[in-house]
Amino acid sequence: MKRLAQELSLEGQPGAFAGSLMNSSADLVARACQGEQEAFRLIFERYSRPIISFIYDLVGDRELAEDLTQETFVRAHRGLKALREEAKLSTWLFGIAKNVARESLRSRTRQQQRVELDDAAVLDLSDRGPAPVDQLLDRELNGVIRRSLAALDDDKRMVFTLKILHQCSYEEIAEITGFSIPKLKTDLHRARVEMRRRIGPYVRV
Repeated sequence: MKRLAQELSLEGQPGAFAGSLMNSSADLVARACQGEQEAFRLIFERYSRPIISFIYDLVGDRELAEDLTQETFVRAHRGLKALREEAKLSTWLFGIAKNVARESLRSRTRQQQRVELDDAAVLDLSDRGPAPVDQLLDRELNGVIRRSLAALDDDKRMVFTLKILHQCSYEEIAEITGFSIPKLKTDLHRARVEMRRRIGPYVRV
């Protein structure tokens, strides 16, 4: 976590920037491109949580996700001036995060993936304040979900995560991944079918 702070001098007084939280992303980008470190700190504070969540969904390791989030923002800081004016900042950051996560996944043995499927039946189990037996079943189901997601190929897991967990539009996912929208829809459909096939019998118990 120190790497980004060292590059951007982010270890400071968070309260000093509270008055600037209403700044638009475009304003923050413009100011950051002019060398204003406070502006980039606000970008980091605004987008770090969704980025770390996205990376965590892909790599399944919290500590690694934190490190990769730092790497994402280091790269963003270095390449901010290359951001096209018409590009959406969040989409651009997700694109960098995707590349960082994929590089990490390629360099190590695939680990178990952790994700919470937004299936109504799964959410119902977790929202009822379950009894100990139900908690055990939830943990077992979570293991089934992890293994099912890990079994998806990289493209389907990426699209499933962005669309289902992060509620991105097809246009945004196309921008992030470089895939065509027809491919995204096909991959998402196949991912849903495979996830339902693997998880459905367990959920119906």
